[in-house]
Amino acid sequence: MIRAENLTFVYGKQKKAVDALSFAVQPGEIVGFAGPNGAGKTTVIKMLTGILKPAQGRVLIHGHDIVREPLVAKRAFAYVADDPDVLLQLSGAEYIHYVADIYGVSEKDRADRVQALTERFGMADALGMPMREYSHGMRQKTMIIAALIHNPPAWILDEPMTGLDPAAAYELKQLMKEHAANGNAVLFSTHVLEVAEKLCDRILILHHGQSVYQGTMEQLKTQHPQKSLEEIFIGLTSG
Repeated sequence: MIRAENLTFVYGKQKKAVDALSFAVQPGEIVGFAGPNGAGKTTVIKMLTGILKPAQGRVLIHGHDIVREPLVAKRAFAYVADDPDVLLQLSGAEYIHYVADIYGVSEKDRADRVQALTERFGMADALGMPMREYSHGMRQKTMIIAALIHNPPAWILDEPMTGLDPAAAYELKQLMKEHAANGNAVLFSTHVLEVAEKLCDRILILHHGQSVYQGTMEQLKTQHPQKSLEEIFIGLTSG
């Protein structure tokens, strides 16, 4: 569903932000993507979504190469970036419909999905307002609703819960579980290991652009007995 093969990205001439990284998110899985600031998580996500072109390696989304088949591959995923400050001159409704138009979502499908998602995120009464008047959390909710409007099989979410209130964060986690339960794939980056522990089937920990752990949280804790998740994470990503 989401596959990265030998992904490498170089800033400038020498600095490898991502170094020969390979992983996969299978249908029905939620995979957490963790690592300290500067580990390369956002760079990886930008390669997965076609924003950055890998120096080496390739990305397959639903079987389609993101570089060779960008339009087909991009229709197969939803992307929530780490910055919700996009097209703030538009109202929430205008932005959501703009994204729905890009993906060719029918009027009936978008009406049903907008109603369901705005009710879940408590945004129904705010869609007519310009997004520049929204709080950070309201902008984040709008980005999520717009990203999910075409109901693709793969979700790629970069720190999606940042700024969300507890009720909205709960709804997003429920949506992720529902999406995976329907045989789809979810990859999301997070700094909160407790969220990953409760939500994820597997976790990938990145440090200096390389994978230092891929597996379940249960396996991770078994490998590091009598240590908290915080202590394990610091141990894997220090130095």
